[in-house]
Amino acid sequence: MIYLGIDTSNSPLAIALAKEDTIIIEETTNLKINHSLTAMPAVEEMMKKAKIAPANLTHIAVAQGPGSYTGVRIGLTIAKTLAWSLKIPLHMVSSLKVLAANGQNFDGIICPLMDARRGTAFMAAYQGETLDSVIADQHSEVKDFILRLKELGRPVLFVGIDVEIHKEVIHEILGEQASFAAPQNRLPRASNLIMLAKQSEEQNVHHAVPEYRRITEAEANYNKAQGGEKS
Repeated sequence: MIYLGIDTSNSPLAIALAKEDTIIIEETTNLKINHSLTAMPAVEEMMKKAKIAPANLTHIAVAQGPGSYTGVRIGLTIAKTLAWSLKIPLHMVSSLKVLAANGQNFDGIICPLMDARRGTAFMAAYQGETLDSVIADQHSEVKDFILRLKELGRPVLFVGIDVEIHKEVIHEILGEQASFAAPQNRLPRASNLIMLAKQSEEQNVHHAVPEYRRITEAEANYNKAQGGEKS
């Protein structure tokens, strides 16, 4: 079995190839580059380096969100196109769970975080030992979510390149209850994506959709104009 993993759900681009349980090649780029222009060429170049043809692939794994609307769509579009054209299984994994896997085996709670501006973020809580969900993936006020973590009464490891943005409020609420992943462990890893995908069910390519966890700004403005609930 040869898996291709693709994560474009936030600003980093993470791609990898794995054969059975061996990671053949993995590349992560943390540059502010448009994924629509760089993701597919990066995949093609990586496969060329590994001397693996598209016909050799047996599974596609992709981060399904939450994250950047555009980023999530790009990754899923590439993954669905490859899975459909090659007639191979598609597997989708939470982008937050992919981040959480960087801290697996932490003795406590792992909180992956992706900034969503205006004091909000995409966040979740996972058991460090098992990566079982403790608090589901969601778009939340950062302060409100951290207060929920405080109630758990366990050490919390924060993971993600955007953690620094909210470090002050994290320290303020959690104090010594909080710890932070080392810089090299804050980026998403497509190798983790692949390993998690192996534990997931195959998705129907035509029905596979992103998990944004937040309505668009246009929808929010419409709801506000209609007197509906705020996002």
